[in-house]
Amino acid sequence: MEFRSEYEIKKEIIEIGRRCWVKGWVAANDGNISVKISPNEILTTVTGVSKGFLNMDMIVKVDLDGNLIEGTKKPSSELPMHLMVYKVRQDVNAVLHTHPPYATGFAVSGISMEECVLPEIILTMGSIPLSPYGTPSTDEVPDAIKPYIEKYEGVLMKNHGALTLGKDLQEAYYRMESLEHAAKIIFISKQLGGVSLLKEEDVKKLEVVRKKYNIPEDKPLCKINSSNKNIDRDLLDEVVKRVKEKLSTLKEGSKNE
Repeated sequence: MEFRSEYEIKKEIIEIGRRCWVKGWVAANDGNISVKISPNEILTTVTGVSKGFLNMDMIVKVDLDGNLIEGTKKPSSELPMHLMVYKVRQDVNAVLHTHPPYATGFAVSGISMEECVLPEIILTMGSIPLSPYGTPSTDEVPDAIKPYIEKYEGVLMKNHGALTLGKDLQEAYYRMESLEHAAKIIFISKQLGGVSLLKEEDVKKLEVVRKKYNIPEDKPLCKINSSNKNIDRDLLDEVVKRVKEKLSTLKEGSKNE
């Protein structure tokens, strides 16, 4: 594994914060970022600062229990959410929380992104569920998302925003970027008349591709429902045949009256 100094990781946090702000995923003091740098050490953004204008003093070091190790400012009030993720997922070393407008629009509307729409999302993230609402800056937030963290790489937080995870901060950022891009595409599709879902057999092909990428099989795919399933043509032909016969009988009956 490539060794990176704390200074380099802090610079990356500052850059990712700037990108999130430039893209409009955060406003004012929204959002928070953290990176796990050792089994019991985490670098995290502090409370009450714009992610678009971070500096070194706005990133502090804490342990897995949230105790301040290094720095003078108070960690983000959403730190318990980050700590919960690291305790549940040993493979995760970075957590990113933002309020991207399209994805947050889905979250506010109570709509998950679990349908089988974009192959890129199915291949990389499987699907994106919607967690129940939790009051920000309280234990309600980590409690609400905890059931989803074990298997998902990203989650919409009802009436709140979005959370993505990664083996490093770049991966967590790219997942947030993919999540928001997908939400925008789905939103536009709905305005144009509707979303065309991938068929069940197409999803199964993507599942084979996922295995080539060594994505664990327990990672959930998108939701398959009746809209994804092909119509049984033999059954449909039989139904059409019976309807025609019934109409013909009714027609003959009306002539004889």
